[in-house]
Amino acid sequence: MSELGAHIKAIIAEEGPITVERYMELALTHPEFGYYMNRDPFGAAGDFTTAPEISQMFGELIGLWAAEVWSMMGRPDPLRFVELGPGRGTLMSDALRAARIVPEFRAALDVTLIEASATLAEIQHDTLLTAGAPVAWGASADEAPEGPAIFLANEFLDALPVRQYVRSNNRWRERHVALDKSGGLMFAPGRQPEPFIPAAGEEGDIIETCPTGHRLVYELAGRLVRQGGVALFIDYGHNVTAIGETLQAVRGHRMVDPLIEPGECDLTAHVDFAAMARSARAAGAAVYGPVDQGDFLREIGIDARTQALCARSPERTEEFEQARRRLVGKETGEMGGLFKAMVIASRSLPAPPGFEGPR
Repeated sequence: MSELGAHIKAIIAEEGPITVERYMELALTHPEFGYYMNRDPFGAAGDFTTAPEISQMFGELIGLWAAEVWSMMGRPDPLRFVELGPGRGTLMSDALRAARIVPEFRAALDVTLIEASATLAEIQHDTLLTAGAPVAWGASADEAPEGPAIFLANEFLDALPVRQYVRSNNRWRERHVALDKSGGLMFAPGRQPEPFIPAAGEEGDIIETCPTGHRLVYELAGRLVRQGGVALFIDYGHNVTAIGETLQAVRGHRMVDPLIEPGECDLTAHVDFAAMARSARAAGAAVYGPVDQGDFLREIGIDARTQALCARSPERTEEFEQARRRLVGKETGEMGGLFKAMVIASRSLPAPPGFEGPR
């Protein structure tokens, strides 16, 4: 058992079962033992690979997309360019490099990275040393400077802790993590029923919700309404709110039991984009999407960018084509259909590139 696992067992032994939400918070962001707090989990040598690590094209296209959105916003100077959960800093590095072809946009940028992990912030600092733009760091989204802004969040919402409710004895009860008879961790329904969940369900059904994500989206949407701008969310998830569990754990690019070795594996849950959109609209923002990541990347030019890179470096043609297929394809093991893109924005702005269809 991991050090954090022993710590969680001690908490449960002393205080009683803890919610799934608290379990995720401890597993991911415990100051000493949390998964994200003391490691680089990205890439082939880590536990999972994100789109910016697959190909430079992803970040480059996002950078050029942001430049176009900035123009639609009336070219504010300064523009707060903020990334939530920036990983190694690869997306921002590629975006800033591509944005050099729009010098006025680059000159207007005030970059802030929102990162809770000191370990990852140090890696981001090294990645962006030669980015050519001023970069600051903050621990939460409300630390981003005031003013017109473009927010980027790639695979950020999926790592926020979820609450789960399980149908037990014809009532919804919050799902907890408890100790089994042998002292191991197990899931168990809470004793007290939840009286304010009207949904019907079968025994054992699970409802997931992400209060932390809803608060963030609502507050961010309110800021965009007041100060102007957009936020682009790209993540894996679903378009329709439904009953079902999506909590999962990954270690070494393989699925593992989320209750085994907490702090040593990544815990995530699929994003309910429909629910997040409702939170954004409740704050008065416009919502565009979600659309499949593959469709979004094609709309903003990934096919043309792939051709340009292949022409420049023909010996790497297969590498570029494989990366493009992984980003836009919708078959098993590809990201184009599983991942979605959604924008929340001030209602004063037109639909951003890639989202020009019906809201």
